[in-house]
Amino acid sequence: MRSSTWHALGNVYLLVEGAELTAEIARTASPGTDGVLEVVDTGPDWAEIRIWNPDGSLAEMSGNGTRIAARWLAESTGAKAVTVRVGALSVAARMLDEFLVEQDLGEVTVWPAEQIAGVEVVRVSVGNPHAVVRGDPAEIVRLGVLLETHPRFPDRTNVQVARLDGPHEATARVWERGVGETSSSGTSAIAVAAALGLNPGRVRFPGGALDVRFEGGRAFLTGPAQRL
Repeated sequence: MRSSTWHALGNVYLLVEGAELTAEIARTASPGTDGVLEVVDTGPDWAEIRIWNPDGSLAEMSGNGTRIAARWLAESTGAKAVTVRVGALSVAARMLDEFLVEQDLGEVTVWPAEQIAGVEVVRVSVGNPHAVVRGDPAEIVRLGVLLETHPRFPDRTNVQVARLDGPHEATARVWERGVGETSSSGTSAIAVAAALGLNPGRVRFPGGALDVRFEGGRAFLTGPAQRL
């Protein structure tokens, strides 16, 4: 088994090659990180991965996780454009420089605002579920705990509390399903931009900013990934 530690704006993952993980192994393999990226298979310009949360659950998608996997694959093979597969989903990525990666996260679904537990929420799907609340980002822990396991979300949900700072800018904090609060989240940046109508948009998290644009019905995300 080979492993390396990576981060994307402070979102830290252990990337593991050559091992078949179980939920129990994933829970104990990466203390202090935001999850494990298990490399299942690779080709010259593609990789298939599983994304494990710290609680041993599998994530359907992670913008930061797939960006890390794309950077790892590019460094391993020299390819400048790669594809990362997570289950039935595929994320195309191209290297912009030694740190920045642009990803095509595909189609995004946004539902009308609704009241959930007395809070106005916009549900968004970016291959994984999100609940976006417009308000004070300092409320993330209270609202994250309230909404993550609410019956409206039978498979639980990721939660973002976002403040609109301008026509193309927002500040947000994230509560990730199965993780808790994290320093940043790629799919959360897309969810916030979609819910607030930012196109293009820059979403600032405690760990740094991610850029989002929507084109042809698809979401594109640009941000860094680095080996620690």
